[in-house]
Amino acid sequence: MADLGRRARRAARSIALASNDEKNAALHAMAASIRARESAILAANAEDLAEARAKGQTPAFIDRLVLNPERLEAIAAAVESIAELPDPVGRLLAQFERPNGLRIERVATPLGVIGVIFESRPNVTADAGALCLKAGNAAILRTGSDSFRSALSIADAMSQGLEKAGLPADAIRLVPTRDRAAVGAMLAGLDGNLDVIVPRGGKSLVARVQEEARVPVFAHLEGLNHVFVHGKADLEMAKRVVLNAKMRRTGVCGSAETLLVDRACADTHVTPLVLLLLDAGCAVRGDTATQAVDPRVTPATDEDWRTEYLDAVISVRVVDGLDEAIAHIETYGSHHTDSIVTDDAAAAERFLREVDSAIVLHNASTQFADGGEFGFGAEIGIATGRMHARGPVGVEQLTSFKYRIHGSGQTRP
Repeated sequence: MADLGRRARRAARSIALASNDEKNAALHAMAASIRARESAILAANAEDLAEARAKGQTPAFIDRLVLNPERLEAIAAAVESIAELPDPVGRLLAQFERPNGLRIERVATPLGVIGVIFESRPNVTADAGALCLKAGNAAILRTGSDSFRSALSIADAMSQGLEKAGLPADAIRLVPTRDRAAVGAMLAGLDGNLDVIVPRGGKSLVARVQEEARVPVFAHLEGLNHVFVHGKADLEMAKRVVLNAKMRRTGVCGSAETLLVDRACADTHVTPLVLLLLDAGCAVRGDTATQAVDPRVTPATDEDWRTEYLDAVISVRVVDGLDEAIAHIETYGSHHTDSIVTDDAAAAERFLREVDSAIVLHNASTQFADGGEFGFGAEIGIATGRMHARGPVGVEQLTSFKYRIHGSGQTRP
């Protein structure tokens, strides 16, 4: 691990000085290498899937893990799309002149070496590596053990692409072991060779990283997301948004986990919304009012309001208006993504202003919590902290800055 850090630091210096054209050529070469190695990557994934099924992993977990030709092509295309983004390095963020004639510029610079610790999503390997490269950084990636073979095969393909483009292969490396001690080594900073850690996974992973890391952390907490159907919500729109927010893909961090319905529209909206979810194959855990809709609804406990299911399960509660909805989200939410459905502009504005989440939406599905949907090309994760990066972490968020000062012989009195 120490050697991995040293090699990444050397590579980071080269990547930081690479031109936009050089980085883009490398991204296209990496995408081509992923496509060329399709058979090997899918074979590795088949081994991961067989092991996961033998362990009895859930269907939602398997869905996050599975690769096929279509998904692999999407991964390669996402890497290419990052090449189309503007170069975030060297951007002039601000400039001003002091009374003594000094001209001061604030300019975007790479962070350096970024460690990304993520759970079993093979696509994150490509997204994270490509984003770090575009932002002029080296990346050390550590995947969950369940996707180890798939991620290693993808990372090897990307390293080969880097070499073909004339950039150091060590700029993108996957930690080549499942040993949990490797995580501890990364959290310790790899002898000063790691500049920032980005954890992408469940609450226990992020909590460990935040507690033990000796380097800065971009926290990506769980997506305990809510959809609030306000009293002035159009029912047909609410049905579309709620169904998509929960069931489009249940295993992604943007999936809605709790539905809140305003008591002002409960008589007309609760039953059709709950039946829609049940008929779509979603288990519903509800309060007393929700349980009265259908015998298939099971009672919700206090723990349900705090649970990120990442599965076809949702908790439903009737609340007394906007105040109680906001209070519920503040009490139980994870500051990730929350949405209001309403035709009342004032209620929507208040929700957007007062809900303290990285992403808040009006009349739209929580599944738009995605860097690609923001036009960022891809993302490493959704940062839920309040320092440096918040929301989708794309190329701009993977840079820092420095001040460049131009003088004409000035000295300080």
